[in-house]
Amino acid sequence: MHLHILGICGTFMGSLAQLAKSAGHRVSGCDANVYPPMSTQLQQAGIELVEGFDPVQLQPAPDLIIIGNALSRGNPCVEYTLDQGLSYMSGPQWLGDTLLKNKHVLAVSGTHGKTTTSSMLAKILDNAGYHPGYLIGGVPQDFGVSARIGGMAPDGKQYFVIEADEYDTAFFDKRSKFVHYHSNSLIINNLEFDHADIFDDLAAIQKQFHHCVRTVPRSGSVIYPADDTAVLGVIEQGCWSQQQNFGSADAPWQYRLEKNDGSQFQVINRVTKQTGQVNWQHSGLHNVKNAMAAIVAANQIGIDVKQACDALNKFVGVKRRMELIYSSQNIWVYDDFAHHPTAINTTIDGLRAKVGDAEIVAVIEPRSATMKLGVHQQALSLAVANADQVMWYQNANIDWDLGAVAESSAAKASISKDIDSLQRKLLHAVKESQADGKPIHIVIMSNGGFEGFHLSVVKQLRYLMTVQ
Repeated sequence: MHLHILGICGTFMGSLAQLAKSAGHRVSGCDANVYPPMSTQLQQAGIELVEGFDPVQLQPAPDLIIIGNALSRGNPCVEYTLDQGLSYMSGPQWLGDTLLKNKHVLAVSGTHGKTTTSSMLAKILDNAGYHPGYLIGGVPQDFGVSARIGGMAPDGKQYFVIEADEYDTAFFDKRSKFVHYHSNSLIINNLEFDHADIFDDLAAIQKQFHHCVRTVPRSGSVIYPADDTAVLGVIEQGCWSQQQNFGSADAPWQYRLEKNDGSQFQVINRVTKQTGQVNWQHSGLHNVKNAMAAIVAANQIGIDVKQACDALNKFVGVKRRMELIYSSQNIWVYDDFAHHPTAINTTIDGLRAKVGDAEIVAVIEPRSATMKLGVHQQALSLAVANADQVMWYQNANIDWDLGAVAESSAAKASISKDIDSLQRKLLHAVKESQADGKPIHIVIMSNGGFEGFHLSVVKQLRYLMTVQ
């Protein structure tokens, strides 16, 4: 079958394209901006790419057009598809109806930690010899690619781990993507208000999550933290599947920190008496909770707790999730995807627990759709409390003033409106820390490319260290 994907260079659609190619389909696609690294991955997979949305690319007509959720009415290819009566479908529906059919689907949902938890879960299953397929909204460093078909597990089943996003499916299907996946095991990591561009309030998000809970079979499992009131609000609307929760004193699954920074902890199942210990390179309570969710989900399909913990001890991580991109002479630079106040807060808190009194500088571009609308302004000031300095970047798409956020910030704060001045400020902070002989940890936070800021800073630091 020839599939043509509109909007192919997004993380989800690009991964979907590679899965479809691996499944034996002829795959082509187009996007407004066809550029690395996704374009490189697609071309290496033998996928035909077209720059732009000229409808001529749909002549002759492919067997099926898969339309990404970034496209809307008015797009030339969308209008041509509708006018000509061509067959079309959303990416999530195609995935659910074809590749996920007859597989045990382990879906990882929630406001924060989906990519990391999905990567942990895939690592556990892979380490246990389950040969899982997966589609993850990032690049797990343990595997090197964002998606794969997978194979057969020792029990004769096929398992598939998917990052289950609550964002809407397509311009013609306003349900959340995850309702299409027919989950057998559903993790709900946490729940907060986000995606203010499509959801009016938290209740609207909870409604979509409950739609997903409704799709889990009675023999399946819903896994969630016992102390998250927003998640509990979803479960209280009705749950017809097995429930596994963790974290609270009376929960069946518990963790016990052995180091305050979360780099070592025990996992305990009070019912089965299974225990295990995680001793890894990661930090932060948020990562402990991510790990718990992954361990519980793996246990529901037969993987022993100790075996799961052993896999996480070897877990490398995910690109752009506190990824160390530079280190030299008491300077560490991390690239992180955090873009919601809670994620910013837990990332900085986790680093603080790990590095003690060392200086932490957070460089933040609030560029998500929710941030662009000015939502969470008050929370942003509190989110950076554990940093020594925070440098805000007000890009051209932010039409509200970050000044109030900086003024009420719990940490020393500044605002830059161009990349060059931001870089100068950061390099000045580095030189000051070097002069004082104090270690400095720089966390660059954005859910986009940050206009190449990461690479530019690393290049300048390398030069700075060679001329000293």
